[in-house]
Amino acid sequence: MASLLTSLMGGSSATTRVASGDSLGLAPSDKYSVLLPTYNERANLPVIVWMLVKVFREYGINYEIVIIDDNSPDGTLDIAKQLQDAYGKEHIVLNPRPGKLGLGTAYIDGIKRATGNYIIIMDADMSHHPKFIPEFIRLQKQNNYDVVTGTRYTGSGGVHGWDLRRKLTSRVANYIAATLLQPGVSDLTGSFRLYKKPVLSKLISATISKGYVFQMEMMVRARQFGFTIGEVPITFVDRVYGESKMGADEIVGYLLGLFNLFAST
Repeated sequence: MASLLTSLMGGSSATTRVASGDSLGLAPSDKYSVLLPTYNERANLPVIVWMLVKVFREYGINYEIVIIDDNSPDGTLDIAKQLQDAYGKEHIVLNPRPGKLGLGTAYIDGIKRATGNYIIIMDADMSHHPKFIPEFIRLQKQNNYDVVTGTRYTGSGGVHGWDLRRKLTSRVANYIAATLLQPGVSDLTGSFRLYKKPVLSKLISATISKGYVFQMEMMVRARQFGFTIGEVPITFVDRVYGESKMGADEIVGYLLGLFNLFAST
C-alpha cells in the first residue's frame, strides 16, 4: 500500500494542467468540497483521491476532500491519514467516527467540516468517476442549478460490471420509485451529485429516511422545495476492490423505506 501511495503521489505532482477553470465559469471564491463516507475502503481510497486531485488540478478547481470514516476495521483511516500527509490538511479533511452511524449522519458531519460553497457527494469505491465532475460544474454554472445529479438512464449514461440480474434490479427499483414519487429526475437512486451547500443543508434537515432511500428522499424534497435540478449522463462502474454493501437486508429496507416515503409525501 505504501508503494501504491508513493506511485500515486508522484503521478499527481507531475500532472500538467490541460484545462482552465475559466472554461467552467468558476468564480474566484468558488470552492468544492467532496464528501466521501467510507467503511472498509482501504484499497479504493488512495486511488479515488488521486483521481479527484488529478481532475481538480487539471481544471484549476479549488477543492477539499472530506473523508468521513465509520471506524473501518480494515485500516481505512490509517490510509486517509497518509493521504492527508501527502496532499496537505487544506485538501484532505478527516472526520473519523466511532462506528457505522449511517449515510445521512455522515453527510451532516461532513457538511460541518466542509468549507466549500459547493458540495459534491459520491461513492469512495470508484463507482463514480471524477472525470464527470467538470461536466457537473459546467452545467450548474450555465443554468445556476441548485442540484446537479448524475444519471445512468439517459443519453450516454450506463452501467458497467453488473450482471443482468443486478441491472434489472436497479432498473425496476428506479422505475418503482419514479412511478410512486414522481421526482422529475431519471435516476432517483443515484448518489453522485453536486449541491449548493445551503441547498444540501436544507435537504438533509428535511430528510428522515435511512439507508438507500435517503438519496431518493433528497430528490423528492428538492422537488417539494422548488429547487432546480440538472442531470449529467454518467457511467457507473461496479466497485474494483472490496464487496458490495447491497444485500437482501438492504433490498428489503429499500422497499419498506420507499413505501414509507410514498405514504408521507
